[in-house]
Amino acid sequence: MSGPDLCPGPRGAGRRGAALALVLLGVLATAAATNCLPGPERAPLVLTSGTSVAAGADARAGHTTRGGERAVDEVRRAAAEAEADGKSGARAAEEAVGRSGDRWGAVYDRAQYEQYEDALEGRYTGVGLWLARTADGRTEVTRVQDDGPAARAGVRPGDFLRAVDGRPTQGQPVTDVVARLRGDAAGSRVALDLSRGTRAWTLTLGRAVLAAQDVSVTDLSAKVVMIKVAAFTKGTGERVRGAARRAPKGAGILLDLRGNSGGLVTEATTAASAFLDGGLVATYDVHGRQHALYAQGGGDGTRPLVVLIDGGTMSAAELLTGALQDRGRAVTVGARTFGKGSVQMPTGLAGGAVAELTVGHYRTPAGHALDGSGITPDLPVTDHPLEHAETVLSGLGGAR
Repeated sequence: MSGPDLCPGPRGAGRRGAALALVLLGVLATAAATNCLPGPERAPLVLTSGTSVAAGADARAGHTTRGGERAVDEVRRAAAEAEADGKSGARAAEEAVGRSGDRWGAVYDRAQYEQYEDALEGRYTGVGLWLARTADGRTEVTRVQDDGPAARAGVRPGDFLRAVDGRPTQGQPVTDVVARLRGDAAGSRVALDLSRGTRAWTLTLGRAVLAAQDVSVTDLSAKVVMIKVAAFTKGTGERVRGAARRAPKGAGILLDLRGNSGGLVTEATTAASAFLDGGLVATYDVHGRQHALYAQGGGDGTRPLVVLIDGGTMSAAELLTGALQDRGRAVTVGARTFGKGSVQMPTGLAGGAVAELTVGHYRTPAGHALDGSGITPDLPVTDHPLEHAETVLSGLGGAR
């Protein structure tokens, strides 16, 4: 499905244009993830990009390329010197990030960074469609956001999106299609060519600022509640806690983090508080200084809990998974997670651009590094993971 992209992308991967596009949450299992720290007084943000880049040797846990503080100084100096010479500070900063060897480094102009911050707030600009690419290369509407422009125009799940502003979608990456739908501003217009059975038609819709719907709750049975979390945007943690509290007494919970592209670490920590009665969630370092994140007290530590994960489970979602697994609170089912756990810090540059550079890494409560390795599930399965998860949950006391 599609959702707002939350983060700067890795170096050299078209990050300035594509990184602020909406991402296919749950479809891009190999999408890269980055982590960001808004300031020393706040817990880090774990963020994601929508660019397909595999973790390599220079992204191993415990490795910060060329020293985070020195790299920040070099990038800041390059931007300032370029601006003083009447050149683009952002371009000079991008070149400096490339020289630093930091594969997760990125540079954004002011407008792009504002859009990224909006995404963290759980807002995005678009028409309210979730998309997937079919086996024959078509783009299918998998979900329509209630009260969004597309829903009001009568678009339904199962419709096929054939073109956006006259550009065919056949065979195109869904991220590119979603980026075209997103556009630049609320109120701008976009033309959609659609089909449903034998019917084909064109709609022109006005884009709107929409609230991301990152938490959904499904009662699979009287005794099984599934909480699906697509990303950890602002308020997600409390919504997870509320969903857990409202689950019927005696019911087990399936926490579905498949395809979760990450988000705010503070929100993942709050979500952990739904299932942990306090205690350690994760540790991280910034420029070599150690920090820790703790769950709030009062969480339900006894309700049967299974966590569904896959290769698209990234960053903040991995941090939450690692906490629940290490502390023996949940059984994890599915496939190994993506493996992105490095911390990045945004730095303001001359000319209004913002650079993101790696400054540290995360570890689970048991000290396991996430970066480059991911989390191996307790029960690895590739076929019908939901059915396997329900079986495990029933064995834990959550009846079907």
